[in-house]
Amino acid sequence: MVVAFKEENTVAFKHLFLKGYSGTDEDDYSCSVYTQEDVYESIFFALSQYRQLKNISLGTLGYGENEDNRIGLKVCKQHYKKGTMFPSNETLNIDSDIEKDCVHLDLSKSPQDWKNSSFFRLEFYRLLQVEISFHLKGIDLQTIHSRELPDCYVFQNTITFDNKAHSGKIKIYFDSEAKIEECKDLNISGSIQKNTQYVLVFDAFVIVICLASLILCTRSIVLALRLRKRFLDFFLEKYKRRVCDADQWEFINGWYILVIISDLMTIIGSILKMEIKAKNLTNYDLCSILLGTSTLFVWVGVIRYLGYFQAYNVLILTMQASLPKVLRFCACAGMIYLGYTFCGWIVLGPYHDKFEDLNTVAECLFSLVNGDDMFATFAQIQQKSILVWLFSRLYLYSFISLFIYMILSLFIALITDSYDTIKKYQQNGFPETDLQEFLKECSSKEKYQKGSSAFLSCVCCLRRKGSEDHLIPVT
Repeated sequence: MVVAFKEENTVAFKHLFLKGYSGTDEDDYSCSVYTQEDVYESIFFALSQYRQLKNISLGTLGYGENEDNRIGLKVCKQHYKKGTMFPSNETLNIDSDIEKDCVHLDLSKSPQDWKNSSFFRLEFYRLLQVEISFHLKGIDLQTIHSRELPDCYVFQNTITFDNKAHSGKIKIYFDSEAKIEECKDLNISGSIQKNTQYVLVFDAFVIVICLASLILCTRSIVLALRLRKRFLDFFLEKYKRRVCDADQWEFINGWYILVIISDLMTIIGSILKMEIKAKNLTNYDLCSILLGTSTLFVWVGVIRYLGYFQAYNVLILTMQASLPKVLRFCACAGMIYLGYTFCGWIVLGPYHDKFEDLNTVAECLFSLVNGDDMFATFAQIQQKSILVWLFSRLYLYSFISLFIYMILSLFIALITDSYDTIKKYQQNGFPETDLQEFLKECSSKEKYQKGSSAFLSCVCCLRRKGSEDHLIPVT
Protein backbone atom coordinates (compact mmCIF):
# COMPACT_ATOMS: atom_id res chain seq x y z
CA MET A 1 0.00 0.00 0.00
CA VAL A 2 2.89 2.37 0.73
CA VAL A 3 4.51 1.82 -2.66
CA ALA A 4 1.19 1.99 -4.50
CA PHE A 5 0.27 5.26 -2.78
CA LYS A 6 3.59 6.85 -3.75
CA GLU A 7 3.48 5.68 -7.37
CA GLU A 8 -0.14 6.60 -7.95
CA ASN A 9 0.42 10.08 -6.51
CA THR A 10 3.42 10.57 -8.80
CA VAL A 11 1.28 9.68 -11.82
CA ALA A 12 -1.44 12.04 -10.61
CA PHE A 13 1.06 14.87 -10.16
CA LYS A 14 2.34 14.43 -13.72
CA HIS A 15 -1.19 14.71 -15.08
CA LEU A 16 -1.89 17.72 -12.86
CA PHE A 17 1.25 19.80 -13.45
CA LEU A 18 2.62 18.78 -16.87
CA LYS A 19 0.77 20.34 -19.79
CA GLY A 20 0.03 17.83 -22.52
CA TYR A 21 1.25 14.82 -20.55
CA SER A 22 0.13 11.68 -22.42
CA GLY A 23 0.33 9.27 -19.51
CA THR A 24 3.50 7.59 -20.78
CA ASP A 25 7.01 8.90 -20.19
CA GLU A 26 9.23 9.60 -23.19
CA ASP A 27 12.38 7.53 -22.61
CA ASP A 28 13.79 8.65 -19.24
CA TYR A 29 11.97 12.01 -19.17
CA SER A 30 8.27 12.78 -18.85
CA CYS A 31 7.63 14.89 -21.94
CA SER A 32 9.27 17.50 -24.19
CA VAL A 33 8.57 20.85 -25.89
CA TYR A 34 9.98 22.38 -29.05
CA THR A 35 8.90 26.06 -29.16
CA GLN A 36 9.35 29.05 -26.88
CA GLU A 37 5.61 29.45 -26.60
CA ASP A 38 5.27 25.84 -25.41
CA VAL A 39 7.92 26.44 -22.75
CA TYR A 40 6.13 29.48 -21.34
CA GLU A 41 2.76 27.72 -21.47
CA SER A 42 4.15 24.67 -19.67
CA ILE A 43 5.73 26.79 -16.93
CA PHE A 44 2.66 28.93 -16.26
CA PHE A 45 0.38 25.90 -16.52
CA ALA A 46 2.24 24.26 -13.62
CA LEU A 47 2.09 27.50 -11.60
CA SER A 48 -1.64 27.91 -12.23
CA GLN A 49 -2.40 24.29 -11.36
CA TYR A 50 -0.54 24.62 -8.09
CA ARG A 51 -2.50 27.74 -7.15
CA GLN A 52 -5.87 26.04 -7.63
CA LEU A 53 -4.79 22.57 -6.44
CA LYS A 54 -7.47 22.16 -3.77
CA ASN A 55 -10.22 22.83 -6.31
CA ILE A 56 -9.04 20.38 -8.97
CA SER A 57 -7.20 17.53 -7.21
CA LEU A 58 -8.96 14.29 -6.31
CA GLY A 59 -6.41 13.40 -3.65
CA THR A 60 -6.18 14.26 0.04
CA LEU A 61 -3.55 16.94 -0.58
CA GLY A 62 -2.58 20.19 1.04
CA TYR A 63 0.22 22.74 0.68
CA GLY A 64 3.46 21.99 2.50
CA GLU A 65 6.38 24.13 3.59
CA ASN A 66 9.59 24.02 1.57
CA GLU A 67 13.15 24.13 2.92
CA ASP A 68 12.73 27.86 3.60
CA ASN A 69 9.67 27.13 5.78
CA ARG A 70 7.48 28.96 3.29
CA ILE A 71 4.38 27.78 1.46
CA GLY A 72 4.51 28.29 -2.29
CA LEU A 73 6.63 27.52 -5.31
CA LYS A 74 10.33 28.09 -5.71
CA VAL A 75 11.41 28.74 -9.29
CA CYS A 76 15.10 28.73 -10.21
CA LYS A 77 16.79 29.19 -13.58
CA GLN A 78 20.35 28.44 -14.55
CA HIS A 79 22.04 30.19 -17.47
CA TYR A 80 25.45 31.14 -18.77
CA LYS A 81 26.65 34.41 -17.30
CA LYS A 82 26.67 36.35 -20.54
CA GLY A 83 27.28 35.90 -24.20
CA THR A 84 26.25 36.48 -27.77
CA MET A 85 25.73 33.92 -30.51
CA PHE A 86 25.27 34.24 -34.28
CA PRO A 87 24.88 30.76 -35.81
CA SER A 88 24.56 32.20 -39.33
CA ASN A 89 28.03 33.76 -39.05
CA GLU A 90 29.42 30.82 -37.05
CA THR A 91 30.44 33.14 -34.23
CA LEU A 92 30.09 32.56 -30.50
CA ASN A 93 31.07 34.70 -27.55
CA ILE A 94 30.00 33.25 -24.22
CA ASP A 95 31.09 33.19 -20.59
CA SER A 96 30.86 29.56 -19.40
CA ASP A 97 30.34 30.55 -15.76
CA ILE A 98 26.85 29.52 -14.64
CA GLU A 99 24.52 31.84 -12.77
CA LYS A 100 21.49 30.70 -10.78
CA ASP A 101 18.57 33.00 -10.04
CA CYS A 102 15.64 31.97 -7.83
CA VAL A 103 12.33 33.51 -6.90
CA HIS A 104 9.62 32.44 -4.46
CA LEU A 105 6.02 32.66 -5.66
CA ASP A 106 3.37 32.68 -2.96
CA LEU A 107 -0.35 32.13 -3.34
CA SER A 108 -1.26 35.77 -2.79
CA LYS A 109 -0.19 36.74 -6.32
CA SER A 110 -2.28 36.04 -9.39
CA PRO A 111 -0.93 34.16 -12.44
CA GLN A 112 -0.99 37.42 -14.42
CA ASP A 113 1.42 38.99 -11.93
CA TRP A 114 3.77 36.04 -12.41
CA LYS A 115 3.63 36.39 -16.20
CA ASN A 116 4.50 40.08 -16.03
CA SER A 117 7.57 39.42 -13.90
CA SER A 118 10.91 40.09 -15.58
CA PHE A 119 12.20 36.85 -14.09
CA PHE A 120 10.30 34.84 -16.72
CA ARG A 121 11.81 36.62 -19.70
CA LEU A 122 14.06 33.77 -20.74
CA GLU A 123 17.03 34.07 -23.08
CA PHE A 124 17.01 30.57 -24.53
CA TYR A 125 20.42 30.74 -26.23
CA ARG A 126 22.11 30.86 -22.80
CA LEU A 127 19.43 29.15 -20.71
CA LEU A 128 20.45 25.81 -19.19
CA GLN A 129 17.42 24.81 -17.16
CA VAL A 130 14.38 26.03 -15.27
CA GLU A 131 13.45 24.23 -12.07
CA ILE A 132 10.11 24.51 -10.27
CA SER A 133 10.00 22.95 -6.80
CA PHE A 134 7.15 22.75 -4.30
CA HIS A 135 6.04 20.60 -1.37
CA LEU A 136 2.67 18.94 -0.88
CA LYS A 137 1.27 17.01 2.05
CA GLY A 138 -1.08 14.03 1.91
CA ILE A 139 -2.67 11.33 4.08
CA ASP A 140 -2.94 7.70 3.01
CA LEU A 141 -6.47 6.73 4.01
CA GLN A 142 -6.48 3.31 2.32
CA THR A 143 -4.70 1.75 5.32
CA ILE A 144 -7.92 2.18 7.32
CA HIS A 145 -9.53 -0.59 5.24
CA SER A 146 -6.73 -2.90 6.45
CA ARG A 147 -7.39 -1.85 10.05
CA GLU A 148 -4.13 0.10 10.31
CA LEU A 149 -3.40 3.66 11.29
CA PRO A 150 -2.92 5.98 8.28
CA ASP A 151 0.43 7.49 7.28
CA CYS A 152 1.11 11.16 6.59
CA TYR A 153 3.29 12.02 3.59
CA VAL A 154 5.33 14.97 2.39
CA PHE A 155 5.89 15.04 -1.38
CA GLN A 156 8.92 17.00 -2.57
CA ASN A 157 8.10 17.68 -6.21
CA THR A 158 10.47 19.11 -8.81
CA ILE A 159 9.73 19.99 -12.44
CA THR A 160 12.90 20.49 -14.50
CA PHE A 161 13.00 22.04 -17.99
CA ASP A 162 16.35 20.80 -19.31
CA ASN A 163 17.92 22.85 -22.13
CA LYS A 164 21.57 21.87 -21.60
CA ALA A 165 21.80 20.24 -25.03
CA HIS A 166 20.53 23.39 -26.83
CA SER A 167 19.27 21.09 -29.57
CA GLY A 168 15.88 22.72 -30.05
CA LYS A 169 14.25 20.18 -27.74
CA ILE A 170 13.70 20.90 -24.04
CA LYS A 171 13.12 17.80 -21.97
CA ILE A 172 10.76 18.08 -19.02
CA TYR A 173 11.55 15.90 -16.00
CA PHE A 174 9.17 15.39 -13.10
CA ASP A 175 10.63 14.02 -9.88
CA SER A 176 8.59 13.32 -6.76
CA GLU A 177 10.24 12.19 -3.54
CA ALA A 178 7.81 11.00 -0.86
CA LYS A 179 8.71 10.99 2.82
CA ILE A 180 6.55 9.49 5.53
CA GLU A 181 6.16 11.61 8.64
CA GLU A 182 4.44 11.01 11.93
CA CYS A 183 0.93 12.39 11.93
CA LYS A 184 0.52 15.06 14.59
CA ASP A 185 -3.08 14.31 15.58
CA LEU A 186 -4.89 11.07 14.76
CA ASN A 187 -8.39 10.60 16.12
CA ILE A 188 -9.90 7.45 14.58
CA SER A 189 -12.73 5.55 16.20
CA GLY A 190 -13.56 1.92 15.59
CA SER A 191 -11.74 -1.39 15.95
CA ILE A 192 -8.39 -0.32 14.47
CA GLN A 193 -6.65 0.14 17.81
CA LYS A 194 -7.69 -3.29 19.09
CA ASN A 195 -6.45 -4.99 15.92
CA THR A 196 -3.10 -3.20 16.23
CA GLN A 197 -2.65 -4.46 19.80
CA TYR A 198 -3.26 -8.06 18.75
CA VAL A 199 -0.59 -7.81 16.04
CA LEU A 200 1.89 -6.26 18.48
CA VAL A 201 1.35 -9.14 20.92
CA PHE A 202 2.01 -11.67 18.17
CA ASP A 203 5.18 -9.82 17.12
CA ALA A 204 6.41 -9.87 20.73
CA PHE A 205 5.79 -13.65 20.87
CA VAL A 206 7.84 -14.12 17.67
CA ILE A 207 10.70 -12.09 19.16
CA VAL A 208 10.76 -14.23 22.32
CA ILE A 209 10.84 -17.51 20.35
CA CYS A 210 13.60 -16.26 18.03
CA LEU A 211 15.61 -14.96 20.98
CA ALA A 212 15.48 -18.36 22.65
CA SER A 213 16.57 -20.04 19.41
CA LEU A 214 19.38 -17.51 19.00
CA ILE A 215 20.73 -18.17 22.50
CA LEU A 216 20.65 -21.97 22.14
CA CYS A 217 22.33 -21.97 18.71
CA THR A 218 24.98 -19.50 19.88
CA ARG A 219 25.68 -21.71 22.90
CA SER A 220 26.13 -24.74 20.63
CA ILE A 221 28.57 -22.85 18.39
CA VAL A 222 30.61 -21.66 21.37
CA LEU A 223 30.83 -25.19 22.84
CA ALA A 224 31.79 -26.58 19.42
CA LEU A 225 34.62 -24.06 19.10
CA ARG A 226 35.95 -24.98 22.54
CA LEU A 227 35.82 -28.65 21.70
CA ARG A 228 37.55 -27.99 18.38
CA LYS A 229 40.41 -26.24 20.17
CA ARG A 230 40.83 -29.14 22.60
CA PHE A 231 40.85 -31.65 19.74
CA LEU A 232 43.48 -29.67 17.81
CA ASP A 233 45.74 -29.55 20.87
CA PHE A 234 45.22 -33.27 21.52
CA PHE A 235 45.90 -34.23 17.88
CA LEU A 236 49.04 -32.10 17.75
CA GLU A 237 50.32 -33.56 21.01
CA LYS A 238 49.63 -37.22 20.17
CA TYR A 239 50.20 -37.41 16.38
CA LYS A 240 52.65 -34.47 16.04
CA ARG A 241 50.73 -32.91 13.09
CA ARG A 242 47.99 -30.41 12.45
CA VAL A 243 44.41 -31.29 11.62
CA CYS A 244 43.41 -30.39 8.06
CA ASP A 245 41.02 -27.49 7.48
CA ALA A 246 38.21 -29.78 6.32
CA ASP A 247 38.28 -31.69 9.62
CA GLN A 248 38.37 -28.45 11.61
CA TRP A 249 35.18 -27.26 9.90
CA GLU A 250 33.44 -30.51 10.92
CA PHE A 251 33.08 -29.05 14.42
CA ILE A 252 31.08 -26.04 13.15
CA ASN A 253 27.45 -26.70 12.25
CA GLY A 254 26.68 -24.39 9.34
CA TRP A 255 22.94 -24.78 9.87
CA TYR A 256 23.29 -23.20 13.33
CA ILE A 257 25.03 -20.18 11.79
CA LEU A 258 22.18 -19.88 9.30
CA VAL A 259 19.64 -20.04 12.13
CA ILE A 260 21.55 -17.37 14.11
CA ILE A 261 21.53 -14.97 11.13
CA SER A 262 17.86 -15.68 10.48
CA ASP A 263 16.92 -15.11 14.13
CA LEU A 264 18.84 -11.83 14.28
CA MET A 265 17.08 -10.55 11.16
CA THR A 266 13.69 -11.68 12.43
CA ILE A 267 14.19 -9.99 15.81
CA ILE A 268 15.37 -6.69 14.33
CA GLY A 269 12.70 -6.79 11.61
CA SER A 270 9.94 -7.56 14.12
CA ILE A 271 11.04 -4.67 16.34
CA LEU A 272 10.94 -2.34 13.33
CA LYS A 273 7.54 -3.74 12.39
CA MET A 274 6.20 -3.02 15.89
CA GLU A 275 7.53 0.53 15.73
CA ILE A 276 5.96 1.02 12.29
CA LYS A 277 2.65 -0.32 13.58
CA ALA A 278 2.81 2.14 16.44
CA LYS A 279 3.72 4.90 13.91
CA ASN A 280 7.01 5.66 15.66
CA LEU A 281 9.07 4.68 12.59
CA THR A 282 8.44 4.72 8.85
CA ASN A 283 11.34 2.65 7.47
CA TYR A 284 9.27 0.13 5.52
CA ASP A 285 12.05 -0.88 3.12
CA LEU A 286 14.59 -1.95 5.77
CA CYS A 287 11.87 -3.83 7.67
CA SER A 288 10.76 -5.73 4.58
CA ILE A 289 14.35 -6.62 3.61
CA LEU A 290 15.09 -8.04 7.07
CA LEU A 291 11.86 -10.03 7.36
CA GLY A 292 11.97 -11.22 3.75
CA THR A 293 15.59 -12.41 3.98
CA SER A 294 14.97 -14.14 7.30
CA THR A 295 12.00 -15.97 5.78
CA LEU A 296 14.23 -17.10 2.92
CA PHE A 297 16.80 -18.48 5.37
CA VAL A 298 14.11 -20.29 7.36
CA TRP A 299 12.88 -22.15 4.29
CA VAL A 300 16.45 -22.92 3.19
CA GLY A 301 17.02 -24.36 6.66
CA VAL A 302 14.23 -26.88 6.08
CA ILE A 303 16.62 -28.66 3.69
CA ARG A 304 18.60 -29.70 6.76
CA TYR A 305 15.88 -32.14 7.81
CA LEU A 306 15.57 -33.57 4.30
CA GLY A 307 19.30 -34.22 4.41
CA TYR A 308 18.77 -37.11 6.83
CA PHE A 309 17.41 -39.08 3.86
CA GLN A 310 20.06 -40.25 1.41
CA ALA A 311 17.97 -39.53 -1.68
CA TYR A 312 17.39 -35.90 -0.67
CA ASN A 313 20.89 -35.35 0.65
CA VAL A 314 22.40 -35.37 -2.86
CA LEU A 315 21.52 -31.69 -3.44
CA ILE A 316 23.26 -30.51 -0.27
CA LEU A 317 26.35 -32.64 -0.84
CA THR A 318 26.62 -31.61 -4.50
CA MET A 319 26.37 -27.90 -3.63
CA GLN A 320 28.96 -28.33 -0.88
CA ALA A 321 31.41 -30.17 -3.16
CA SER A 322 31.01 -27.96 -6.23
CA LEU A 323 30.91 -24.55 -4.54
CA PRO A 324 34.71 -23.93 -4.32
CA LYS A 325 35.29 -24.94 -7.95
CA VAL A 326 32.28 -22.92 -9.14
CA LEU A 327 33.47 -19.78 -7.31
CA ARG A 328 36.95 -20.05 -8.85
CA PHE A 329 35.42 -20.58 -12.28
CA CYS A 330 33.07 -17.59 -11.86
CA ALA A 331 36.00 -15.37 -10.87
CA CYS A 332 37.75 -16.17 -14.17
CA ALA A 333 34.58 -15.90 -16.28
CA GLY A 334 33.71 -12.64 -14.50
CA MET A 335 36.82 -10.96 -15.91
CA ILE A 336 35.69 -11.76 -19.46
CA TYR A 337 32.15 -10.64 -18.60
CA LEU A 338 33.40 -7.29 -17.27
CA GLY A 339 35.46 -6.81 -20.42
CA TYR A 340 32.40 -7.27 -22.63
CA THR A 341 30.38 -5.00 -20.30
CA PHE A 342 32.78 -2.07 -20.57
CA CYS A 343 33.29 -2.61 -24.29
CA GLY A 344 29.54 -2.62 -25.00
CA TRP A 345 28.99 0.47 -22.87
CA ILE A 346 31.76 2.45 -24.58
CA VAL A 347 31.04 1.49 -28.20
CA LEU A 348 27.30 0.74 -28.36
CA GLY A 349 26.07 3.13 -25.65
CA PRO A 350 25.21 6.00 -28.03
CA TYR A 351 23.39 3.69 -30.45
CA HIS A 352 21.44 1.22 -28.29
CA ASP A 353 19.08 1.77 -25.35
CA LYS A 354 20.28 -1.38 -23.56
CA PHE A 355 23.90 -0.17 -23.52
CA GLU A 356 23.42 3.36 -22.17
CA ASP A 357 24.97 2.70 -18.74
CA LEU A 358 27.01 -0.03 -17.08
CA ASN A 359 24.16 -1.43 -15.01
CA THR A 360 21.89 -1.76 -18.06
CA VAL A 361 24.67 -3.39 -20.10
CA ALA A 362 25.33 -5.97 -17.38
CA GLU A 363 21.63 -6.81 -17.19
CA CYS A 364 21.34 -7.06 -20.98
CA LEU A 365 24.34 -9.40 -21.27
CA PHE A 366 23.05 -11.59 -18.43
CA SER A 367 19.74 -11.89 -20.27
CA LEU A 368 21.57 -12.89 -23.44
CA VAL A 369 23.45 -15.61 -21.57
CA ASN A 370 20.09 -17.08 -20.54
CA GLY A 371 18.71 -16.82 -24.08
CA ASP A 372 16.31 -13.93 -23.43
CA ASP A 373 15.50 -11.08 -25.82
CA MET A 374 18.17 -12.01 -28.36
CA PHE A 375 16.40 -10.88 -31.53
CA ALA A 376 15.32 -7.56 -29.99
CA THR A 377 18.90 -6.82 -28.93
CA PHE A 378 20.15 -7.44 -32.48
CA ALA A 379 17.28 -5.53 -34.13
CA GLN A 380 17.36 -2.39 -31.97
CA ILE A 381 20.88 -1.35 -32.89
CA GLN A 382 20.73 1.87 -34.91
CA GLN A 383 22.26 1.68 -38.38
CA LYS A 384 23.47 5.29 -38.38
CA SER A 385 27.07 4.10 -38.53
CA ILE A 386 27.94 1.09 -40.66
CA LEU A 387 31.18 0.58 -38.75
CA VAL A 388 29.39 0.47 -35.39
CA TRP A 389 26.68 -1.79 -36.84
CA LEU A 390 29.29 -4.29 -38.07
CA PHE A 391 31.08 -4.13 -34.71
CA SER A 392 27.81 -4.79 -32.86
CA ARG A 393 27.29 -8.00 -34.86
CA LEU A 394 30.81 -9.21 -34.11
CA TYR A 395 30.41 -8.20 -30.44
CA LEU A 396 27.05 -9.94 -29.91
CA TYR A 397 27.87 -13.10 -31.88
CA SER A 398 31.19 -13.57 -30.08
CA PHE A 399 29.68 -12.96 -26.64
CA ILE A 400 26.75 -15.34 -27.16
CA SER A 401 28.95 -18.05 -28.66
CA LEU A 402 31.58 -17.78 -25.93
CA PHE A 403 29.27 -17.69 -22.93
CA ILE A 404 26.46 -20.02 -24.02
CA TYR A 405 28.42 -22.66 -25.89
CA MET A 406 31.61 -22.68 -23.82
CA ILE A 407 31.49 -20.95 -20.44
CA LEU A 408 27.93 -21.96 -19.51
CA SER A 409 28.61 -25.55 -20.63
CA LEU A 410 31.77 -25.69 -18.50
CA PHE A 411 29.82 -24.27 -15.58
CA ILE A 412 27.24 -27.06 -15.86
CA ALA A 413 30.02 -29.63 -16.31
CA LEU A 414 31.60 -28.64 -12.98
CA ILE A 415 28.34 -29.25 -11.14
CA THR A 416 27.66 -32.49 -13.03
CA ASP A 417 31.14 -33.79 -12.18
CA SER A 418 30.56 -33.09 -8.47
CA TYR A 419 27.17 -34.80 -8.69
CA ASP A 420 28.69 -37.94 -10.25
CA THR A 421 31.39 -38.02 -7.58
CA ILE A 422 28.84 -37.79 -4.79
CA LYS A 423 26.75 -40.56 -6.34
CA LYS A 424 29.79 -42.86 -6.45
CA TYR A 425 30.66 -42.03 -2.85
CA GLN A 426 27.12 -42.89 -1.76
CA GLN A 427 27.40 -46.27 -3.44
CA ASN A 428 31.00 -47.16 -2.51
CA GLY A 429 31.46 -45.13 0.64
CA PHE A 430 32.98 -41.73 1.34
CA PRO A 431 36.76 -41.48 1.84
CA GLU A 432 37.66 -41.29 5.51
CA THR A 433 39.34 -38.24 6.93
CA ASP A 434 41.74 -38.08 9.86
CA LEU A 435 38.89 -37.10 12.15
CA GLN A 436 36.74 -40.02 11.06
CA GLU A 437 39.60 -42.48 11.46
CA PHE A 438 40.24 -41.12 14.93
CA LEU A 439 36.59 -41.52 15.88
CA LYS A 440 36.60 -45.03 14.44
CA GLU A 441 39.48 -46.00 16.68
CA CYS A 442 37.75 -44.34 19.61
CA SER A 443 34.55 -46.30 19.37
CA SER A 444 34.71 -50.06 19.60
CA LYS A 445 31.06 -50.55 20.51
CA GLU A 446 29.17 -48.31 18.11
CA LYS A 447 29.46 -48.72 14.38
CA TYR A 448 30.58 -45.54 12.70
CA GLN A 449 28.25 -44.27 9.99
CA LYS A 450 30.07 -43.12 6.90
CA GLY A 451 29.01 -39.77 5.35
CA SER A 452 30.14 -36.44 4.06
CA SER A 453 29.92 -34.70 7.46
CA ALA A 454 30.58 -36.64 10.67
CA PHE A 455 29.89 -34.80 13.91
CA LEU A 456 31.48 -35.96 17.12
CA SER A 457 29.48 -38.74 18.70
CA CYS A 458 32.06 -40.14 21.08
CA VAL A 459 34.07 -37.29 22.49
CA CYS A 460 34.80 -39.29 25.62
CA CYS A 461 38.18 -40.28 24.15
CA LEU A 462 39.47 -36.73 24.49
CA ARG A 463 40.29 -37.30 28.20
CA ARG A 464 38.35 -34.33 29.46
CA LYS A 465 39.30 -32.67 32.67
CA GLY A 466 36.78 -32.74 35.44
CA SER A 467 36.22 -28.98 35.24
CA GLU A 468 35.36 -29.22 31.52
CA ASP A 469 32.63 -31.84 31.62
CA HIS A 470 30.01 -29.26 30.80
CA LEU A 471 31.56 -28.77 27.35
CA ILE A 472 30.06 -31.97 25.90
CA PRO A 473 27.86 -30.96 22.97
CA VAL A 474 24.60 -32.79 22.43
CA THR A 475 23.97 -33.67 18.76
